[in-house]
Amino acid sequence: MSKVTVVGAGNVGATCANVLVCNQIADEVVLLDIKEGVSEGKAMDIMQTANILGLNTRLRGVTNDYAATENSDVVVITSGIPRKPGMTREELIGVNAGIVKSVVESVLAHSPNAIIVCVSNPMDTMTYLIHKVTGLPKNRIIGMGGALDSARFKYFLSLALGANANEVEGIVIGGHGDTTMIPLKRFAAYRGIPVSTLISGAQLDKVAADTMVGGATLTKLLGTSAWYAPGAAAAQVVGAVLGDQKKLISCSALLDGEYGEKDLCIGVPCILGRNGIEKIVEFDLNAEEKALFAASAAAVHKTNAALA
Repeated sequence: MSKVTVVGAGNVGATCANVLVCNQIADEVVLLDIKEGVSEGKAMDIMQTANILGLNTRLRGVTNDYAATENSDVVVITSGIPRKPGMTREELIGVNAGIVKSVVESVLAHSPNAIIVCVSNPMDTMTYLIHKVTGLPKNRIIGMGGALDSARFKYFLSLALGANANEVEGIVIGGHGDTTMIPLKRFAAYRGIPVSTLISGAQLDKVAADTMVGGATLTKLLGTSAWYAPGAAAAQVVGAVLGDQKKLISCSALLDGEYGEKDLCIGVPCILGRNGIEKIVEFDLNAEEKALFAASAAAVHKTNAALA
């Protein structure tokens, strides 16, 4: 029996719970929120699709009752205030740090062996904060951002190629920020064919630029942060862990010398399985990519300093 808790029943958390249920990724899902009735209502709404869709996963919503999350295998943390138009992810640090710290302490009191998936922004810094306040082994704390950024990269690549998004490969590393993420254009491929041989350099540069501001673009259009892709990306990470899938997914991981960095959570290619982050894969970056990664890491270090 597998159990997942999603903390935060806002747009992202509820979407994550919905994907977990619809794809039957876990046997039981608990959706928790501090606002009375929200998680219960969304859970009820989702579960009323069970008969229509032939679903067997059980979902229940609770208000601030961490006892209900007991013995969770994975806990997804989406808590915190979302971005508004014009805001950077980094501007959320003050409020969200306190929320995330409190949530982590509460969930670990009831599920001390859980693997934590952090979605809250600024995601790399919140993932780092979880490491600092819990002291958990680094394999058990996963920042979701790279999974989302890579999905957006593949979406924009598919548009430029006129291709099926499922047949496009692309990965984004670096910080989960509009100026810090690094779409690895050199590694992008369509059915094994380098994308750089299929579209022009200018087109590929535009794909990368659109990827980097993908979240800000949606925030401007929607008036708040996106939720369908972020929620699905979080569920993808959970599925890779619970299913012991050994999938290579870009995630924010604590580095200890990898990519030349230490004491930093930042997006890198990771093999995800039942033990969480089972391996960090080091791509052979060229000089330009290494310089971009170093600049991204410096920016994340700077944001982390605001936690002090």
